[in-house]
Amino acid sequence: MFTMYLFSSFSLIVILFTSLIFISISSLQTPKHYVVYMGSSIEADVHNSEAYYLQMLDTLLPREESERRKGVHHYKHAFRGFSAMLTEEEAAALSGHDEVVSVFEDPMLQLHTTRSWDFLDSLSRVSSSFPIYNSFHGSSDIIIGVVDTGIWPESPSFSDKGFGEIPSKWKGICMEGPDFNKSNCNRKLIGARYYKSTGATSARDSNGHGTHTASTVAGAHVVGASDRGLARGTAKGGQPGCRIAAYKTCTADGCSGSAMLKAMDDAVHDGVDIISISIGLNAAFTSDYLSDPIAIGAFHAELKGIMVIASAGNDGPNASTVTNVAPWLFTVAASNIDRDFQSSVILGSGKVIRGAGIHFSNSTRPKAYSLVYARNAAAASKPVEDARTCLPGSLDPKKVSGKVVVCVMPRDAVITKQIIKVVVEDAGARGLILVNQKEKIRASDFGHFPFSEVDMTDGYKILKYMLHTKSPTVKIVPTVEIKPTKPAPVVALFSSRGPASLTENILKPDVMAPGVLILAALPPPKTAKPSTPEFGLRSGTSMSCPHVSGAAAFVKAHRPSWTPSMIKSALMTTAMTYDNMRRPVTNTSGLTSTPHETGAGEISPQRAINPGLVFETTTQDYLQFLCYYGYSQKTISKTLTKATKFSCPKKTSKDLISDINYPSISIGNLRRGQRKMIKRSVTNVGLEKNVTYVAHIEAPEGLVVKVAPKRLVFGENVHKVSFKVWFYGEKSASKRYHHGSLEWSDGYHSVRSVFSVNIN
Repeated sequence: MFTMYLFSSFSLIVILFTSLIFISISSLQTPKHYVVYMGSSIEADVHNSEAYYLQMLDTLLPREESERRKGVHHYKHAFRGFSAMLTEEEAAALSGHDEVVSVFEDPMLQLHTTRSWDFLDSLSRVSSSFPIYNSFHGSSDIIIGVVDTGIWPESPSFSDKGFGEIPSKWKGICMEGPDFNKSNCNRKLIGARYYKSTGATSARDSNGHGTHTASTVAGAHVVGASDRGLARGTAKGGQPGCRIAAYKTCTADGCSGSAMLKAMDDAVHDGVDIISISIGLNAAFTSDYLSDPIAIGAFHAELKGIMVIASAGNDGPNASTVTNVAPWLFTVAASNIDRDFQSSVILGSGKVIRGAGIHFSNSTRPKAYSLVYARNAAAASKPVEDARTCLPGSLDPKKVSGKVVVCVMPRDAVITKQIIKVVVEDAGARGLILVNQKEKIRASDFGHFPFSEVDMTDGYKILKYMLHTKSPTVKIVPTVEIKPTKPAPVVALFSSRGPASLTENILKPDVMAPGVLILAALPPPKTAKPSTPEFGLRSGTSMSCPHVSGAAAFVKAHRPSWTPSMIKSALMTTAMTYDNMRRPVTNTSGLTSTPHETGAGEISPQRAINPGLVFETTTQDYLQFLCYYGYSQKTISKTLTKATKFSCPKKTSKDLISDINYPSISIGNLRRGQRKMIKRSVTNVGLEKNVTYVAHIEAPEGLVVKVAPKRLVFGENVHKVSFKVWFYGEKSASKRYHHGSLEWSDGYHSVRSVFSVNIN
């Protein structure tokens, strides 16, 4: 029995030898938290046990380092590995172990921080026998794992009224803490975990982010919900009948990558069907796929049939900022809905200027205050241009105290709106009018501080009034809700854009969903009064991600046998590319959006339950992707179980990534005069077995696109059909990305694949 806990003699010699070399150097270094990823879990194998990991550390680390030798996390359900406090040399030594896939420093990830469901429903204009969002139809057996900042269990959004017994497949727990009891879980919120390595003491959410995302994805109907009177209506999640399991991995400092891996490992074991992650790495620090905690965890979840949906990030509008770009992840961009919040200003002349903003006043009759241009209120020895943009320390309190200040948002965004608010408020101002570029204006929550954001044209009108008025005054009117607004959806300015930096041959993001000023549950403030609201408006791809998670649950409830890739395909190929004015979706600059901004388009859950055809992206596709990307056969084999037989193709190239059977098409490099062929196959999931689909291509100028065959014929014994698409870059084509679509139609279904081709 003793030999069960030993390495192979060669591996043991390697670690002993390297530990002798580095032990004196390591003792001089400060250990850091590292993740040691060892690939797929091995059922009933001692190499999958905690004792095995401990022996690896015991062999490597100095004997006096007893705490470090215990490790921090142990991964054993969906994949193998552990995390521990290691020096750089110790980490390097472990990376040479035969069974180790990768060793990387524990990254700190970021949070990507209601009428939205009604808006999606109205936008699709689909009459359906399936009542969306209002039924428990098949959904009560679906469990959604939300990896986030925890949850506020007392929120009415997590009421279990109407729920039956917890599904027998559930193996999770409700972890207790000082302020969280087992009784806080119920038949709706069936599980909660937290991870002590993050500093958390319970699964309770003090941030609000996790409560907001969980209620967006599957919150119960709550009548009369509002944010301090705004956006009043019935709050509900995408699939209210689903169960929720909360995994707290994030604190005020961020989200620990090692804890996220542990949460995903636990979620797979617990029995969730979908994992929703509104978190990601900063676009500037993108890791490769086998050093990215979310990509690793999602890969093994996918192999187990569990769908993982993740946010695209909030680093837009710059190109190549999208995160969570692995093809087995469902990556979500953000859009607005047909609702906005208006904060008007009334000049002393009586002229009314309509701005954007959210602020609350105790009085329905706003008071008039003197108006001052920040440029004219510079502090001594401070540049007037700094004062104009209200940079910290630039204003003279004597000149702004008791007045409303007009500031101009700097074009290079070196400062946020919230910082400007703090600057003017600390200087004693009674309100803020912020002049900004029109495409960057979005209603921001300023609490009880009067605020309005106006565009450059209206800003000029205000300054002109001040110039020609001896004692200019202004009133800032309390916020009012405006709906329906047009156009909607519009790509959110902050939503991260493609192409993906790791590889441009997979189109990311995948889809777009509402993520601007979304109303959902929040914890009550610490100073809560009986009338304090428990709902709030928040923006970010953090908010769009749970919309897609809810939509995926909705599709799964009606199509329980579908795989994650089939659900993804259905939501992508039925996505909408037009707004509520029946025009192509635009971005905040008013330009027609591209797939690098919207992915396949705005999700349409009702359409997705009957897509006609689906693209099935298989495990084989994902493994070939890793081969094409450049990982060795040896490395990829470590990620798989012993029973999985796979060999990389003889020919591997990043250009071949475009060929994996994905619902969209991306070609990162097509030379002028070059012709490239892409293969795809589709599966008929419609009611009609004998059906023919006809191709329709929308190609931009400079790009010639042809498909063969032009007709896909399905029959009783023909469920899957392949086709080829040729792309030719004309010699006169401009050097840039060209976007278009290939649509298959049988007269009822429209199966649309978007494509992006970079002609060089």
